[in-house]
Amino acid sequence: MAKQDKTLSDLEAQLRYHDELYYAKAEPEITDAQYDEMREQYIALAETLGIPDEERYSRTLGDDHSDGFKRIEHAVPMLSLEKAYNLEDLQRFERGLERMLETVEQFEYVVEPKIDGMSVSLTYVDGTLKQAVTRGNGVAGDEITAQVKASGAAPLKLKTCKKGLVEVRGELYLPHDAFEQMNKELAEREEKLLVNPRNACAGLMKRKDAKSLKGLGVQSFLYHIARFEGMELPESQWQRLEWLNKQGLSTNEHTVKANGVAAALNYCEDFTPIRDGLSYDIDGMVIKLDDIKRYKDLGETSHHPRWGIAWKFPAERKETKLLGITVQVGKSGKLTPVAELEPVFLAGTTVARASLHNFVELARKDVRIGDTVLVEKAGEIIPQVVSVVSEKRPKGLKKVEQPSQCPECNTGTIAGDIFIYCPNPTCPAQVRERLRHFTSKAAMDIEGLGPAVIDQVVEHLDVCSPADLFRLNQERLITLERMGQKSADNIVAALESAKQRGLAKVLAGLSISQLGGKLAEDLTAHFASADQLIDLAKRHADGDESAAAALIAIDGVAETTAETVLQAFASPEIQEVLSALAALGVVLEEEKQELQEREGVTGKTFVLTGTMPNWGRSEAAGYIKAAGGKTSGSVSKKTDYLVAGEKAGSKLTKAEGLGVTIIDEAKLKALLGMG
Repeated sequence: MAKQDKTLSDLEAQLRYHDELYYAKAEPEITDAQYDEMREQYIALAETLGIPDEERYSRTLGDDHSDGFKRIEHAVPMLSLEKAYNLEDLQRFERGLERMLETVEQFEYVVEPKIDGMSVSLTYVDGTLKQAVTRGNGVAGDEITAQVKASGAAPLKLKTCKKGLVEVRGELYLPHDAFEQMNKELAEREEKLLVNPRNACAGLMKRKDAKSLKGLGVQSFLYHIARFEGMELPESQWQRLEWLNKQGLSTNEHTVKANGVAAALNYCEDFTPIRDGLSYDIDGMVIKLDDIKRYKDLGETSHHPRWGIAWKFPAERKETKLLGITVQVGKSGKLTPVAELEPVFLAGTTVARASLHNFVELARKDVRIGDTVLVEKAGEIIPQVVSVVSEKRPKGLKKVEQPSQCPECNTGTIAGDIFIYCPNPTCPAQVRERLRHFTSKAAMDIEGLGPAVIDQVVEHLDVCSPADLFRLNQERLITLERMGQKSADNIVAALESAKQRGLAKVLAGLSISQLGGKLAEDLTAHFASADQLIDLAKRHADGDESAAAALIAIDGVAETTAETVLQAFASPEIQEVLSALAALGVVLEEEKQELQEREGVTGKTFVLTGTMPNWGRSEAAGYIKAAGGKTSGSVSKKTDYLVAGEKAGSKLTKAEGLGVTIIDEAKLKALLGMG
């Protein structure tokens, strides 16, 4: 019984973790089908143990609320849809309709693609868009009216309806080409890639600066009228879609009518190969009863309406052999198991490694080295082990034990929620990961100090802190394998240049939990030096409540984030790092740059490539932004200037082919008035 209790507790922790990722952070790690499987296992075990319903973990719709956004209560709750994966699920859904409506007949359905986007409610009053609200927790959501208007995702006015009120619901989404462009730019800056277009869209629509959404490509599909006043509308879902189209609201062109769930399923299955050719992501099909007059009789649960259901596409899965399990140690000390696989071609790429997420999940699936496993891609991007093919398990395979020691430094591990950690901040793996992050384009952007060189300086030159990097010289660097004099000189020069990056870049590179590039910029806009932040943290540690309030007052900073950041700056470790950097001449202040628009720069798009004589790319990008320009990570017809340094590569070739104006650092300085 104790073992079953532990399993139930572990399952609940997993469900809570994945709900937080999906709803609050828009960063799912597993597919809906995997989540549902985990949920069913939890319910079955809870029933076996006799756990009352009121004591079980019950998933709500989650909440997409972000700090700084106004909460709006929905006049009609925004619910989710029940899921179906096969004909039996759909037949069970149809039998439910027959039972509740007390009839046996061939129901007529409307079937349309299920857009994998961000749910939105749009309210038009007298034909004009007055309010846009996210799903939130289903009862209340965040107002994103300014974001929807600025992005152009939905029309500001209806075409013919000029009187009354109508609330329309649908999905905001990011097309593939726009998503790929965003990930190219993130890759250029060595930042974490977005998992899928849904994640990207959710992040965009929660930007505080609504004007920045213009031209980024967010679009919408509308599919449901939640309420209307002062007008007459048809009682057919099909006809209401036609009405939406006449108003200039985008509905999906692949929507059809079907008689009976068997016909609906046929269309769903026939559409499966078509989805790959779409310019946007769908994760299934939605099947709705066409007769809206019956919706009231059917009603809804706290989670979903009874008049519709979502049929989910089966993900592409492949069998392969699990050759081993590697334990990765992250910069925070988190230990993550990774499956080493016999290579298999899956969803367009060859996969040799796959995520196992955490050791609780590994134990739940009972994955063992030597197993035949099923692999798929979460969001069709990140490979992961779905399950074990148990009938193919060889005899004698041993269970994988959760590490009691860090595989890198042998320090005893500690548990935290569903993860385990190495608590040793001097662990070589953590040191390497933190230094890799510090030198990356997302932080200090120090060219020449890539992952391979970082590994060498940690192992052979005893580098263990950001300050140690700035103590490197040519004599020490040339002792490394494959390091010539010129390469060593370039690294020393890059380190010297990086000292002038400014406080925001340093803060972004310190691997402080919840302190990324955006928050670092926000902090330095309010606190011009590291000393000011340390003084604030000391006041907070002494019980001054106004210290935390000073951070929370910054747009988008939550109370928990403020607490984490202040604790970090109050710690002797962070203070020691900052003190050492300052002693070595690293600038820990931020020069306030007022926006001074310049003709030839304002509104223009620049792409930076290659190595410039004096500026790093991030430094140059900062000057361009201050002058009213924009930077992009890839060359396109919309590019106005390519700034080319040494070893410009393929971007230069593409720019030449497109006729893009090509300039060097000197000409860029001249454009900026700095030459």
